[in-house]
Amino acid sequence: MTPLRIVFMGTAELSCASLEKLSGDNQFQVVAVVTQPDKPKGRDLKLTPSPVKVLAEKLNLPVLQPLKARDEKFIAELRGLKPDLMVVVAYGQILPQSLLDVPAHGCLNVHTSLLPKYRGAAPIQWAIADGNAETGVTIMQMDAGLDTGPVLSVRRTPILPTDDSQVLHDRLAQLGAELLIETIPAYVAGTIRAQPQPAEGSTYAAKIKKEDGKIDWSQPAEKIWNRLRAFSPWPGGFTFLQAEPKPQLLKIWKAEPVEKSGGAGEVLSADKTGIIVGCGQNALRILELQREGGKRLTAEQFLAGVPVKPGVKLG
Repeated sequence: MTPLRIVFMGTAELSCASLEKLSGDNQFQVVAVVTQPDKPKGRDLKLTPSPVKVLAEKLNLPVLQPLKARDEKFIAELRGLKPDLMVVVAYGQILPQSLLDVPAHGCLNVHTSLLPKYRGAAPIQWAIADGNAETGVTIMQMDAGLDTGPVLSVRRTPILPTDDSQVLHDRLAQLGAELLIETIPAYVAGTIRAQPQPAEGSTYAAKIKKEDGKIDWSQPAEKIWNRLRAFSPWPGGFTFLQAEPKPQLLKIWKAEPVEKSGGAGEVLSADKTGIIVGCGQNALRILELQREGGKRLTAEQFLAGVPVKPGVKLG
Protein backbone atom coordinates (compact mmCIF):
# COMPACT_ATOMS: atom_id res chain seq x y z
CA MET A 1 0.00 0.00 0.00
CA THR A 2 1.31 3.46 -0.92
CA PRO A 3 1.92 5.50 2.23
CA LEU A 4 -0.13 8.66 2.75
CA ARG A 5 1.84 11.79 1.94
CA ILE A 6 1.65 14.03 5.01
CA VAL A 7 2.70 17.61 5.68
CA PHE A 8 3.16 18.13 9.43
CA MET A 9 2.78 21.60 10.97
CA GLY A 10 3.89 22.13 14.57
CA THR A 11 6.17 24.24 16.74
CA ALA A 12 5.81 23.56 20.47
CA GLU A 13 7.08 20.61 22.54
CA LEU A 14 3.48 19.30 22.51
CA SER A 15 3.80 18.61 18.76
CA CYS A 16 6.81 16.31 19.00
CA ALA A 17 5.03 13.12 20.14
CA SER A 18 2.68 13.27 17.12
CA LEU A 19 5.52 13.92 14.65
CA GLU A 20 7.54 11.05 16.10
CA LYS A 21 4.58 8.63 15.83
CA LEU A 22 3.79 9.65 12.23
CA SER A 23 7.40 9.42 11.06
CA GLY A 24 7.83 5.99 12.65
CA ASP A 25 4.75 4.44 11.01
CA ASN A 26 5.08 3.02 7.48
CA GLN A 27 1.45 3.90 6.68
CA PHE A 28 2.64 7.51 6.39
CA GLN A 29 5.34 9.47 4.59
CA VAL A 30 6.07 12.87 6.14
CA VAL A 31 7.03 14.91 3.04
CA ALA A 32 7.65 18.17 4.92
CA VAL A 33 7.66 19.58 8.45
CA VAL A 34 6.48 23.18 8.75
CA THR A 35 7.46 25.09 11.89
CA GLN A 36 7.85 28.68 13.05
CA PRO A 37 11.10 30.56 12.29
CA ASP A 38 13.95 30.30 14.82
CA LYS A 39 13.44 32.78 17.68
CA PRO A 40 15.99 34.82 19.66
CA LYS A 41 16.27 33.47 23.22
CA GLY A 42 18.27 34.00 26.37
CA ARG A 43 20.40 36.95 27.42
CA ASP A 44 22.49 36.87 24.25
CA LEU A 45 19.33 36.56 22.06
CA LYS A 46 20.78 33.55 20.24
CA LEU A 47 18.52 32.26 17.45
CA THR A 48 16.98 29.03 18.74
CA PRO A 49 15.07 26.43 16.67
CA SER A 50 11.66 25.17 17.78
CA PRO A 51 11.44 21.73 19.46
CA VAL A 52 9.77 20.46 16.28
CA LYS A 53 12.63 21.63 14.04
CA VAL A 54 15.17 19.95 16.34
CA LEU A 55 13.22 16.66 16.13
CA ALA A 56 12.61 16.93 12.35
CA GLU A 57 16.35 17.37 11.70
CA LYS A 58 17.11 14.38 13.94
CA LEU A 59 14.61 12.35 11.88
CA ASN A 60 16.11 13.67 8.59
CA LEU A 61 12.84 15.26 7.51
CA PRO A 62 12.72 18.37 5.27
CA VAL A 63 11.87 21.55 7.23
CA LEU A 64 10.03 24.67 6.01
CA GLN A 65 9.91 27.84 8.15
CA PRO A 66 7.69 30.49 6.53
CA LEU A 67 7.37 33.80 8.38
CA LYS A 68 3.61 33.74 7.71
CA ALA A 69 1.55 30.64 6.89
CA ARG A 70 -0.55 32.73 4.48
CA ASP A 71 2.47 33.56 2.29
CA GLU A 72 1.53 32.71 -1.31
CA LYS A 73 4.99 31.39 -2.26
CA PHE A 74 4.90 29.02 0.72
CA ILE A 75 1.38 27.79 -0.15
CA ALA A 76 2.50 27.20 -3.77
CA GLU A 77 5.48 25.19 -2.45
CA LEU A 78 3.09 23.01 -0.42
CA ARG A 79 0.88 22.44 -3.48
CA GLY A 80 3.97 21.18 -5.30
CA LEU A 81 4.42 18.50 -2.62
CA LYS A 82 0.96 17.08 -3.44
CA PRO A 83 0.15 16.07 0.16
CA ASP A 84 -2.75 13.71 0.86
CA LEU A 85 -3.24 15.17 4.34
CA MET A 86 -1.93 17.90 6.60
CA VAL A 87 -1.60 17.37 10.37
CA VAL A 88 -1.40 20.44 12.63
CA VAL A 89 -0.37 20.30 16.31
CA ALA A 90 0.37 23.49 18.28
CA TYR A 91 1.72 25.35 15.24
CA GLY A 92 0.99 28.83 16.60
CA GLN A 93 -0.70 30.64 13.69
CA ILE A 94 -4.26 30.68 12.35
CA LEU A 95 -4.20 29.03 8.92
CA PRO A 96 -5.99 30.59 5.92
CA GLN A 97 -8.57 28.61 3.94
CA SER A 98 -6.25 28.66 0.89
CA LEU A 99 -3.75 26.59 2.90
CA LEU A 100 -6.38 24.26 4.38
CA ASP A 101 -7.55 23.48 0.82
CA VAL A 102 -4.12 22.23 -0.36
CA PRO A 103 -4.19 18.55 0.82
CA ALA A 104 -6.55 16.11 -0.92
CA HIS A 105 -8.06 15.03 2.44
CA GLY A 106 -7.87 18.42 4.16
CA CYS A 107 -6.21 19.16 7.49
CA LEU A 108 -6.51 17.48 10.89
CA ASN A 109 -5.67 19.11 14.19
CA VAL A 110 -4.74 17.55 17.55
CA HIS A 111 -6.21 19.80 20.27
CA THR A 112 -5.64 19.19 23.99
CA SER A 113 -9.16 19.70 25.33
CA LEU A 114 -12.63 18.21 25.04
CA LEU A 115 -13.93 20.59 22.38
CA PRO A 116 -15.85 22.88 22.32
CA LYS A 117 -14.44 23.57 25.82
CA TYR A 118 -11.15 25.45 25.92
CA ARG A 119 -10.64 26.58 22.37
CA GLY A 120 -7.49 28.68 22.07
CA ALA A 121 -3.91 28.86 23.29
CA ALA A 122 -3.82 27.38 26.82
CA PRO A 123 -6.41 24.59 27.22
CA ILE A 124 -4.25 22.45 29.53
CA GLN A 125 -3.62 25.20 32.08
CA TRP A 126 -7.20 26.47 32.23
CA ALA A 127 -8.69 22.97 32.59
CA ILE A 128 -6.61 22.56 35.80
CA ALA A 129 -7.14 26.15 37.00
CA ASP A 130 -10.92 25.79 36.67
CA GLY A 131 -10.92 22.62 38.79
CA ASN A 132 -12.13 20.25 36.05
CA ALA A 133 -12.23 16.54 36.95
CA GLU A 134 -11.20 15.47 33.45
CA THR A 135 -9.89 16.69 30.13
CA GLY A 136 -8.67 14.97 26.98
CA VAL A 137 -7.63 15.30 23.35
CA THR A 138 -9.77 15.96 20.30
CA ILE A 139 -8.87 15.19 16.68
CA MET A 140 -10.82 17.58 14.47
CA GLN A 141 -11.05 18.57 10.83
CA MET A 142 -9.75 22.11 10.54
CA ASP A 143 -11.72 25.07 9.24
CA ALA A 144 -10.73 28.75 9.13
CA GLY A 145 -12.06 29.42 12.67
CA LEU A 146 -10.20 29.06 15.98
CA ASP A 147 -10.60 25.37 16.97
CA THR A 148 -14.16 25.33 15.59
CA GLY A 149 -13.92 22.44 13.11
CA PRO A 150 -15.96 19.21 13.24
CA VAL A 151 -14.76 16.44 15.57
CA LEU A 152 -13.49 13.04 14.40
CA SER A 153 -12.40 11.40 17.66
CA VAL A 154 -11.92 12.10 21.37
CA ARG A 155 -9.96 10.48 24.18
CA ARG A 156 -10.52 11.43 27.84
CA THR A 157 -8.23 11.39 30.87
CA PRO A 158 -8.85 12.34 34.51
CA ILE A 159 -7.06 15.36 35.98
CA LEU A 160 -5.28 13.92 39.02
CA PRO A 161 -4.43 15.82 42.22
CA THR A 162 -0.75 15.16 41.40
CA ASP A 163 -1.05 16.75 37.92
CA ASP A 164 0.43 20.13 37.16
CA SER A 165 0.38 21.58 33.65
CA GLN A 166 3.72 19.95 32.67
CA VAL A 167 2.67 16.45 33.80
CA LEU A 168 -0.72 16.76 32.09
CA HIS A 169 0.91 18.26 28.95
CA ASP A 170 3.18 15.21 28.59
CA ARG A 171 0.30 12.76 29.07
CA LEU A 172 -1.95 14.57 26.58
CA ALA A 173 0.87 14.79 24.02
CA GLN A 174 1.16 10.98 24.06
CA LEU A 175 -2.61 10.42 24.06
CA GLY A 176 -2.99 12.80 21.12
CA ALA A 177 -0.26 11.06 19.13
CA GLU A 178 -1.82 7.61 19.72
CA LEU A 179 -5.32 8.82 18.85
CA LEU A 180 -4.04 10.55 15.69
CA ILE A 181 -2.45 7.33 14.38
CA GLU A 182 -5.71 5.45 15.05
CA THR A 183 -7.91 8.14 13.51
CA ILE A 184 -6.16 8.94 10.21
CA PRO A 185 -6.69 5.59 8.40
CA ALA A 186 -10.40 5.46 9.36
CA TYR A 187 -10.86 9.11 8.35
CA VAL A 188 -9.20 8.66 4.94
CA ALA A 189 -11.18 5.44 4.35
CA GLY A 190 -14.41 7.28 5.17
CA THR A 191 -15.38 4.92 8.00
CA ILE A 192 -15.66 7.74 10.56
CA ARG A 193 -17.66 10.89 9.98
CA ALA A 194 -16.83 14.27 11.43
CA GLN A 195 -19.45 15.56 13.90
CA PRO A 196 -20.05 19.33 14.16
CA GLN A 197 -19.12 20.79 17.55
CA PRO A 198 -22.19 21.62 19.67
CA ALA A 199 -23.17 25.28 19.66
CA GLU A 200 -23.39 25.43 23.45
CA GLY A 201 -20.63 24.81 26.00
CA SER A 202 -17.79 26.52 24.14
CA THR A 203 -15.15 28.30 26.26
CA TYR A 204 -11.98 30.16 25.36
CA ALA A 205 -8.58 29.35 26.91
CA ALA A 206 -6.70 32.65 26.75
CA LYS A 207 -2.91 32.74 26.51
CA ILE A 208 -1.29 32.65 29.98
CA LYS A 209 0.25 35.93 31.17
CA LYS A 210 2.83 36.38 33.92
CA GLU A 211 0.31 38.17 36.17
CA ASP A 212 -1.99 35.10 36.09
CA GLY A 213 0.44 33.54 38.59
CA LYS A 214 -0.10 36.19 41.31
CA ILE A 215 -1.93 34.59 44.24
CA ASP A 216 -5.14 36.21 45.41
CA TRP A 217 -5.41 35.01 49.02
CA SER A 218 -9.09 36.11 49.21
CA GLN A 219 -9.92 33.15 46.93
CA PRO A 220 -10.79 29.71 48.42
CA ALA A 221 -7.75 27.52 49.15
CA GLU A 222 -8.94 24.90 46.62
CA LYS A 223 -9.02 27.48 43.83
CA ILE A 224 -5.56 28.84 44.70
CA TRP A 225 -4.20 25.26 44.77
CA ASN A 226 -5.68 24.56 41.32
CA ARG A 227 -4.07 27.70 39.92
CA LEU A 228 -0.69 26.84 41.45
CA ARG A 229 -0.77 23.48 39.64
CA ALA A 230 -2.10 25.04 36.44
CA PHE A 231 0.66 27.65 36.25
CA SER A 232 3.54 25.33 37.15
CA PRO A 233 6.20 25.52 35.75
CA TRP A 234 5.34 28.89 34.12
CA PRO A 235 4.63 31.57 35.24
CA GLY A 236 4.48 29.85 38.64
CA GLY A 237 2.34 30.92 41.60
CA PHE A 238 3.87 33.89 43.38
CA THR A 239 3.17 36.20 46.29
CA PHE A 240 5.03 38.75 48.41
CA LEU A 241 6.22 38.37 52.01
CA GLN A 242 5.71 41.69 53.77
CA ALA A 243 9.19 42.57 55.09
CA GLU A 244 11.58 45.48 55.58
CA PRO A 245 13.03 47.31 53.72
CA LYS A 246 10.74 45.98 50.97
CA PRO A 247 8.41 43.01 50.33
CA GLN A 248 10.14 39.79 49.19
CA LEU A 249 8.91 37.91 46.12
CA LEU A 250 8.13 34.26 46.89
CA LYS A 251 7.43 31.60 44.26
CA ILE A 252 5.23 28.79 45.60
CA TRP A 253 6.12 25.44 44.03
CA LYS A 254 4.10 22.97 46.05
CA ALA A 255 1.17 23.33 48.43
CA GLU A 256 -2.03 21.63 49.59
CA PRO A 257 -5.40 22.86 50.88
CA VAL A 258 -6.11 22.30 54.58
CA GLU A 259 -9.22 22.80 56.70
CA LYS A 260 -8.25 25.75 58.84
CA SER A 261 -9.55 29.30 59.00
CA GLY A 262 -7.82 32.64 59.38
CA GLY A 263 -7.35 36.01 57.71
CA ALA A 264 -6.73 35.94 53.96
CA GLY A 265 -2.97 36.03 53.35
CA GLU A 266 -2.14 35.72 57.04
CA VAL A 267 0.46 33.17 58.15
CA LEU A 268 -1.39 30.96 60.67
CA SER A 269 1.54 28.69 61.52
CA ALA A 270 5.06 28.00 60.24
CA ASP A 271 7.02 24.87 61.15
CA LYS A 272 8.71 21.88 59.53
CA THR A 273 5.33 20.55 58.28
CA GLY A 274 4.80 23.70 56.18
CA ILE A 275 3.70 27.33 56.22
CA ILE A 276 -0.09 27.53 56.61
CA VAL A 277 -1.68 30.66 55.13
CA GLY A 278 -5.30 31.73 55.54
CA CYS A 279 -7.44 32.00 52.40
CA GLY A 280 -10.93 33.26 51.60
CA GLN A 281 -12.09 29.77 52.54
CA ASN A 282 -9.94 27.25 54.44
CA ALA A 283 -6.13 27.58 54.23
CA LEU A 284 -3.15 26.56 52.13
CA ARG A 285 -0.13 24.67 53.47
CA ILE A 286 2.99 25.75 51.54
CA LEU A 287 5.37 22.79 51.19
CA GLU A 288 8.00 24.06 48.71
CA LEU A 289 8.90 27.65 47.85
CA GLN A 290 11.64 29.89 46.54
CA ARG A 291 12.85 33.41 47.29
CA GLU A 292 13.72 35.69 44.39
CA GLY A 293 17.30 34.83 43.43
CA GLY A 294 17.29 31.82 45.78
CA LYS A 295 16.94 28.04 45.43
CA ARG A 296 13.76 25.99 45.54
CA LEU A 297 13.46 24.76 49.15
CA THR A 298 11.18 22.75 51.37
CA ALA A 299 9.30 24.86 53.93
CA GLU A 300 11.57 23.49 56.66
CA GLN A 301 14.74 24.50 54.76
CA PHE A 302 13.27 27.92 53.95
CA LEU A 303 12.31 28.65 57.57
CA ALA A 304 15.83 27.81 58.73
CA GLY A 305 17.10 30.84 56.80
CA VAL A 306 14.03 33.12 56.81
CA PRO A 307 12.07 33.00 60.07
CA VAL A 308 8.36 33.55 59.34
CA LYS A 309 6.16 34.20 62.36
CA PRO A 310 2.37 33.66 62.63
CA GLY A 311 0.53 36.90 61.89
CA VAL A 312 2.89 37.94 59.05
CA LYS A 313 1.01 38.85 55.86
CA LEU A 314 1.51 37.53 52.33
CA GLY A 315 0.05 39.38 49.37
